Amino acid sequence: MTAPIGRFIEDPQAPRALQARKLRASHRRKRGAYRSVVKRVADILLVLLAVPMVLPMVLMLAFVVSRKGGRPFYSQLRVGKDGKLFRMWKLRTMVVNADEMITGYLNSNPEAKAEWDRTQKLRNDPRISEFGHFLRKSSLDELPQLWNVLKGDMSLVGPRPMLEYQQPLYPGLGYYALRPGLTGYWQVTERNHSSFAERAWHDDRYEEELSLFNDVKVMYKTVDVVLKGTGV
Repeated sequence: MTAPIGRFIEDPQAPRALQARKLRASHRRKRGAYRSVVKRVADILLVLLAVPMVLPMVLMLAFVVSRKGGRPFYSQLRVGKDGKLFRMWKLRTMVVNADEMITGYLNSNPEAKAEWDRTQKLRNDPRISEFGHFLRKSSLDELPQLWNVLKGDMSLVGPRPMLEYQQPLYPGLGYYALRPGLTGYWQVTERNHSSFAERAWHDDRYEEELSLFNDVKVMYKTVDVVLKGTGV
């Protein structure tokens, strides 16, 4: 089981421990046709097949977002395979002054601050616009990440992409051995209901159990989750 988040926050050696985790993750990486070749080929083929349907949808949604003010696309640096940073793309779901808003909100709301510290997410996030709620609930905001999959930054199935500053909070090993995913174990199971440390447990479990069968199961469950409107 993963170690508690608090130990990594308080430990002054956390950056050094982080490098050690990355090294161990690279050493324990398994070999196999699916892991090393087939998974990547499947990602490319599935994205290319989806382009004729997805591209017009993304352009239409981007137009709607731009009409409501601000840029339609939003990018952010995330941690990828082997700890390498990449720029992840999404349709913008937040208000223009989101960074300033969240700082003030957390400072004045202890319960929200505790939730943020535990999960790195908020159930009732004041930064999300009205149309943004629809995009997130339907997971349409993540469609631009298919570009990241095509480039090789991400996979269709894998760990949830992590922010750079979250690395010292993250006690898992499996994340660094894999490309982050558009969907994955954590995204279709506990989601907002689990702590950040429990998220690492899901990622380690996925890395240990990686197979074509499990990836197909996750994608099938993703469709079910999206249709129910709980998002991934």
